[in-house]
Amino acid sequence: MLGKGARNTMADVHKVWVDRIRAERKARGWDKTEMARQLARAAGEARNRLPSHESLLSYVKRWERGDVDEISERYRLLYARAFEMSEDELFTEDEDEVDRRAFVGSSLAAGLTLTMPGSPDLDAGRRIGTEAVARLRNRTARLRRLDDVLGGAETYPVYAAELKSTIAIADKASYTDATGRALMGVIAEQAQQAGWAAFDAGWHARARQHFKRSLTAASDTGDTSLIANSLAFLAYQKVSTGQPGVSEADASCRVADSDETPRAVQALLRERAAWAHAVAGDARAAEHALDLAREALDDGHDRQGPDWALWVDHTELQIMTGRCWSVLRQPGRAISALTGALDRYEDTHARDKALYLTWLADAHIDDGDIEQGAAVTRRAVVLCADVASARPRYRIAETLQRLEPHRSVVAVAALIDEAEVLLKQSPGSPTPDTPPSRREA
Repeated sequence: MLGKGARNTMADVHKVWVDRIRAERKARGWDKTEMARQLARAAGEARNRLPSHESLLSYVKRWERGDVDEISERYRLLYARAFEMSEDELFTEDEDEVDRRAFVGSSLAAGLTLTMPGSPDLDAGRRIGTEAVARLRNRTARLRRLDDVLGGAETYPVYAAELKSTIAIADKASYTDATGRALMGVIAEQAQQAGWAAFDAGWHARARQHFKRSLTAASDTGDTSLIANSLAFLAYQKVSTGQPGVSEADASCRVADSDETPRAVQALLRERAAWAHAVAGDARAAEHALDLAREALDDGHDRQGPDWALWVDHTELQIMTGRCWSVLRQPGRAISALTGALDRYEDTHARDKALYLTWLADAHIDDGDIEQGAAVTRRAVVLCADVASARPRYRIAETLQRLEPHRSVVAVAALIDEAEVLLKQSPGSPTPDTPPSRREA
């Protein structure tokens, strides 16, 4: 017989997934009838093996009332598909729990969480001030540097743990309204950071949850730069998973369209808007956004923006310019922009350089220079072989597919064989929950 504690734990777990499927349904504006339809749609060709719509609707109602102890594995899968989430994210006991997959093969990042000094323990009711929040923000900035050299599957455990710790501080401590707004700003930054790592690892449902949390926290602060960056992240992710993201990208620019917005932030938002327009095929809008980003960078009197935006410089903008022209199938302009910028880009930023090289390779292929396209792709393969990031691997796989019809070219045949060996998934490589689109960013 189960003890009282065990029974209570099972009841808590049961309530978590009941609450979660109800919340996810309502978040999409679906009533229970529509939920039944979406489950049938998620079954695809197997929908004829499901019960009638009326019976399925009855199941939905029973599940949300908690009348059954657990949803069967079959319907768990259908719920996950309908919500575009992984089963782990939908049915785990703690939605803020660090994904177990992220710890596999990430001993370096996991070790950092143990060795770096953490936030001081806070007893319930302890009062904190702006100095404590400043320490948290500085720590967040230091940890952000991990993203320069590590993939998202390695950094996610660190960033998710930091976010969880800061949320706990916000829940336990007491503070003034001003300090509370500053603390929400740190949470917004950390949620963006955790979301970015999950996005880089290919865990898109989890990334989307973090970006939405960031938007909520940023809205509580009234910080238009943070609000705009949250929208830009959501747009960037949508574009990367084959969805239109122009409206969110343009909205991010409007939110931060003020003389008070740091120029570094404006440059970042404009270049991401350019990418959304380029993927949508709007060359004129993309070029206009790139011009505005360049103007922001050229106005050098204000480079004091937030730490999370200062990585955008003229080299990064030139790379984004080349990426835009590459996806717009203007290879001459893409090659011109990307070649010089990537020559200056350090190999130590292996993930990003590998990713950017794939657009240069695509441009060479579009330009008819298959051997050069293969040579550039090989550089990307070598760079990303040991990086725990899904994004360059998907992009390389897509570029290799473009090269496949040219296997008669010796360089192409050698590259495809070599890439198969180097890019075999290692235990530390991330397992994406949603395949990215052709234009994975």
